[in-house]
Amino acid sequence: MKIKQVLFATLVLGVATGASAQMKPEDQIKFRKAGYAFMSWNMGKIKAQTIDNPSSFNKDQVLAAATVIAATANSGMGALYGAGTDKDAGNQKTRVKPEFFQQQDEVRKLAVAFVKEANELQKVAATGDAGAIKVQFGKTGESCKACHDKFRKDE
Repeated sequence: MKIKQVLFATLVLGVATGASAQMKPEDQIKFRKAGYAFMSWNMGKIKAQTIDNPSSFNKDQVLAAATVIAATANSGMGALYGAGTDKDAGNQKTRVKPEFFQQQDEVRKLAVAFVKEANELQKVAATGDAGAIKVQFGKTGESCKACHDKFRKDE
């Protein structure tokens, strides 16, 4: 299964890289920030319903949020880190550290781990088991944090 995930991630990145070559660096930064913001909003919805206020748990809303997270994780966001996006471009600011562009093997490892956890979150959310979703939400969040800790500048 792991080999399939790596091959799929490589294929998605390769196809998406061709498309991103057509985009200006500031547009790549704008779109990746939008994707991460949308995932964050949906992570917040799951957190609110499984951790902050479990009595508000709505399995359909949680599944919808988990589906968005998995879809975004699988969308080829890596292609939005093209040439010129290692620094601010146009009116778009970036918080990515230069190491992101220098440590591609580590980036790939973290990206594959995030996609795996996001896909598992969607799968677990489909069961409607709030406790299991909470556990998988934590694993998905940790995979986000691993990349942030290593490759994102503080504001």
